Amino acid sequence: MEISVVMSVYNERPEQVQQAISSILRQTYLPTEFIIVLDDPNQSDLKALLQDYDHQTDIIKLVLNRENIGLAASLNKAIELASNELIARMDADDISEPRRLEL
Repeated sequence: MEISVVMSVYNERPEQVQQAISSILRQTYLPTEFIIVLDDPNQSDLKALLQDYDHQTDIIKLVLNRENIGLAASLNKAIELASNELIARMDADDISEPRRLEL
């Protein structure tokens, strides 16, 4: 079964976001897509980090909001873009256990 992961990033520390993304990319069962919405276009350090990840792997699909629209609207935007029926939600300051998506 194919899985999409959705995550919204607003003002978390880049180190937190990096750990969250890495925990998804190290899953024993990889998602087919990882849609990340940057909800604060003025966060240049987060934008640079996310663009680096977007260029490094085809799994990540980066969405840059023009303005802050909030967590719920950003997640809904990601869900609308998801191409899989199964969707896992990820917080930008969480770390997933390696077998989360497999289980």
